[in-house]
Amino acid sequence: MTGKERREQLIKVSRTLFAEKGFDGTSIEEIAASAMVSKPVVYEHFGGKEGIYAVVVDREMHKLLGMITEALSASHSLSKLERAALALLEYIEESSEGFRILVRDSHAASGTGTFASLISEIASQVEDVLADEFSERGYDPKLAPMYAQMLVGMVALTGQWWLDVRQPKREEVAAHLVNLAWNGLTRLNPHPSLTALPRTTTLRGLPASRPPAGREQRDPRSDKGRKELDKQRQRELKEQEKLLREQEKQRQRELKELEKQRQRELKEQEKLLREQEKQRQRELKELEKQRQRELKELEKQRERELKEQEKRREREARLAARAMRRGQVATDEPR
Repeated sequence: MTGKERREQLIKVSRTLFAEKGFDGTSIEEIAASAMVSKPVVYEHFGGKEGIYAVVVDREMHKLLGMITEALSASHSLSKLERAALALLEYIEESSEGFRILVRDSHAASGTGTFASLISEIASQVEDVLADEFSERGYDPKLAPMYAQMLVGMVALTGQWWLDVRQPKREEVAAHLVNLAWNGLTRLNPHPSLTALPRTTTLRGLPASRPPAGREQRDPRSDKGRKELDKQRQRELKEQEKLLREQEKQRQRELKELEKQRQRELKEQEKLLREQEKQRQRELKELEKQRQRELKELEKQRERELKEQEKRREREARLAARAMRRGQVATDEPR
């Protein structure tokens, strides 16, 4: 085994042990025994348990972050959310050991490679997406970092829960995540307020002014909020209509392409059938020629046999005549 192959073997073995027992519960002796090598071999490649743990965590961090980053490169915001949620669940399903290592209490050996730092990195990318969406929809883009933390935290905690239960399937879990997040974001109130606070208490604990009896105080922000919601709904409807039109165009293009493909296949089949028919005709002609040659050969053979028979009869006749003459001569001689 080469040095590179041995290093990969040690990383794979350590990854399984760290996922099962954690950093503190895993020893160099266990790593060496599982890899069927001596402890000096582990020290030679990584310098100790901290070194190999840092490599394992760094690899898992880069793998998961790469999948999420690729998912967030989609063009439409809904597609970004769907692909990001599905990417996390796909990573959990295919790299369960790696995810267990990331979500464990981080050790100092992992350096900056902790699950919290990973979530922070993903949230910063989501923050940029939300800031653009907020600006377009008339919301305060300064709130994007807070909403990004909320959104990423919701997805991450759901992933930790699904790591153990594995029900329902990842596509269904992702669909429910997107349903909650997207429908919540699309109906976002630009000026939210708490409704459960006592009417006599403000957020700072000071008495709130009561409206005069018989008169209802009207919040001027409510009309503005409704207008913003109406505008938002109109934008969403337009986006949905645009998306539907694009999908319909794509479907029509696919149908046309399928029809072209079908026509090409039909032409290919017809061409193949013509070639097969030509080949069959050539074979029939060749068989007919062969049959004619065989008939001629048989005819020649029959003629040769007839000639041979005629010659034999002639020889037999001559022999018989000669024998008769000899017999007659013998009879005429005096005894």
